Amino acid sequence: MLCETLGEFQEKYVELHQLGDGGFGSVHSDSDGGVLMFAGMFQDENGRELAMEAVIMLKLRTATMPQLAMVSLLDWYDLDQELILVMERPMFAEDLLVYLKECGGCLNEKEAKVSLEAALYLQNVNIFHRDIKVENTLIETTAEGLQVYLIDFGLSCFDDRRKHELLCGTPEHLPLDWFMHNNYCAEPTTVWQLGVVLFEVVHMISQHQKKICSVSFCFVPLPRFIDVLTKCLMVDPVDRPTLEQLLGHPWFSITLLSLRLRTICSIATIS
Repeated sequence: MLCETLGEFQEKYVELHQLGDGGFGSVHSDSDGGVLMFAGMFQDENGRELAMEAVIMLKLRTATMPQLAMVSLLDWYDLDQELILVMERPMFAEDLLVYLKECGGCLNEKEAKVSLEAALYLQNVNIFHRDIKVENTLIETTAEGLQVYLIDFGLSCFDDRRKHELLCGTPEHLPLDWFMHNNYCAEPTTVWQLGVVLFEVVHMISQHQKKICSVSFCFVPLPRFIDVLTKCLMVDPVDRPTLEQLLGHPWFSITLLSLRLRTICSIATIS
């Protein structure tokens, strides 16, 4: 639903304390536990100013694939100089590393497959996240099972299958393509970033402390996992599998059972 006056917004929501902020706005909670994002500005083709992140969210909201990577955008308000997005807030979520530590530090194939299917879904709707990492993945435990949230679309863009030359994303997670050729393509980059996530969660180390290229995989006692990781982190992007091919790898063969996936934006700073 689109509402265009501040009064309509204030009649429906009570803004409480600020939860965090980012490059395009700030995040606040409301009395019902929702999340409010105060977005910055981006010029669209009609001359209106919208945050690219908001455009991405609205695109995902209208996507037709049910129950997979659906953005929980509940409401939005175009207030001329400000765009307010009202989103669902996962109440018992924690980032991926914290979740893994509490579960004994192991990665379940089913949980890894959820993130992969999220990336594939985004590609199918022509969206390039550009910043997939453990900090942008939340795990929520509910009575119905696990929900995985891929968050923070602040660096996302629509992908036209071209080579990207603008440096975006977390430097430690950029593919070698960028450092070798000063450009990168969406799908090979996404595959690389998924490989970095797998590497980090299995070994419980940060890319800020140790570089992938200097680490030996010989101590990982999972041959199929080693194969997935090696394929994702191939130096030449043409040698990396597509997301479809990766999804068909034997390591991801376990059925997802009751796991459900949703994506939600701009709450990476929420504890």
